[in-house]
Amino acid sequence: MNFSATPINTSGSMLTNARSVEKAAHTSGKEERGSMVMAARVASIKGPSSLTGSPASAYQTALAQLNAVADLLNLGKGLREHLAACKRELAVHFPVRMDDGQVRTFTGYRVQHNVARGPAKGGIRYHPAVDLDEVRALAMWMTWKCALVNIPFGGAKGGVEVDPRELSQGELERLTRRFATEISVVVGPEADIPAPDVGTDAQTMAWMMDTISMHRGYSIPGVVTGKPIPIGGTVGRAEATGRGIAVMAQEALAQAGGSIQGATVAIQGCGNVGYNAALSFQALGAKVVALSDRSGGVYRPEGLDVKAVGDCKGETGRCCDYAKATSISNPELLQLPVDILVPAAIEGQITALNADKVRAKLVVEGANGPTTSEADAILQERGISVVPDILANGGGVVVSYFEWVQDFSRYFWDLAQVNQSMERVLRQAFVEVATRAQEHRVTFRTAALMTAVSRVLEAIKIRGVYP
Repeated sequence: MNFSATPINTSGSMLTNARSVEKAAHTSGKEERGSMVMAARVASIKGPSSLTGSPASAYQTALAQLNAVADLLNLGKGLREHLAACKRELAVHFPVRMDDGQVRTFTGYRVQHNVARGPAKGGIRYHPAVDLDEVRALAMWMTWKCALVNIPFGGAKGGVEVDPRELSQGELERLTRRFATEISVVVGPEADIPAPDVGTDAQTMAWMMDTISMHRGYSIPGVVTGKPIPIGGTVGRAEATGRGIAVMAQEALAQAGGSIQGATVAIQGCGNVGYNAALSFQALGAKVVALSDRSGGVYRPEGLDVKAVGDCKGETGRCCDYAKATSISNPELLQLPVDILVPAAIEGQITALNADKVRAKLVVEGANGPTTSEADAILQERGISVVPDILANGGGVVVSYFEWVQDFSRYFWDLAQVNQSMERVLRQAFVEVATRAQEHRVTFRTAALMTAVSRVLEAIKIRGVYP
């Protein structure tokens, strides 16, 4: 298999500076990081070089990616500013009564980036690191993802700054219902449709749907996707993102003249996405040798029993408690000598600090934004191909779209139809990206962003926003 990446004009001094920038990011205070990110948003209009003095936050990474593609598409300042800005940003602070009778105030967000192609679409995450800049970045990536797989949605994202593991089921329900009430002014089946993300699941979506339905006075299944099947969910949604990751890896290997049969895979993340990706890789004949969660991971060169690792995590809450494999850390997993590396946890995992230690032949991004722009340059320089997040993990939003369509029609598909339709959409998107990458001699990420941004621009111009 030959995964030679297209060369880029990146000097050694720029890469050295990028590493020092990311080191500084770890020591900067929260207020300093916030001001630097806002400065980066303005600087992104001027060019990539102006970003090298700021920490590589998720939002800055998203802006740097946009700016690089804007250069290739010869976009003027006005269009760059429009695409860099989020259409609507809602921050809410709301009280929740805890089990001990005390009241805690939580902070949540809902951001809509661009709705030129249709209603906003994006997940809700519960995580301690949630902040406005992270949600902005995720909303922007959702815009590109929906455009790339060519479904009629724009991009949105939301979240609450909370560690869901610290709350009881009752506290989670009360938090969700209050948060749903707070953001109900901007969500709806024809306006903005939430879905599960990190720290949330089908039950979270059920609570959100029920809460908003109570406020409206009638049941609205299409107000969220990723909900349980008995209340309008679709078969295949829970496995869709993970299944799509394996399909995209299969396409990338085939394009390089290889096969997924027998390929070794390391997956960072053993939540819904990572675990279902692992099962899907096994079903396609690949060998999953490593899995991890936030507590650490396990490694077995001969291949893991994925279901057994999942069962262990279900019992103890930790992958690393699986006894029939070697315990490893998350940084070690990213450096394993494998054919395919799948970062499927959270953003910013492959950085300028560790990209030169990655030994995989192919990186398939299961998480949103797991690779910083500086790390991207290093991976390209080393000949490691990357299937970008907006392509690799698009299966979830594709099947969410199918669920939304089924809710409106009140006619539901079987699993075979859902999976076949999803794979058809994803494989078509891969062909388009691979073709553009070859034609323009650019990487998969650049080709994917060029395709997505071009489609959003087409909608903007047709609607008359810009001449």
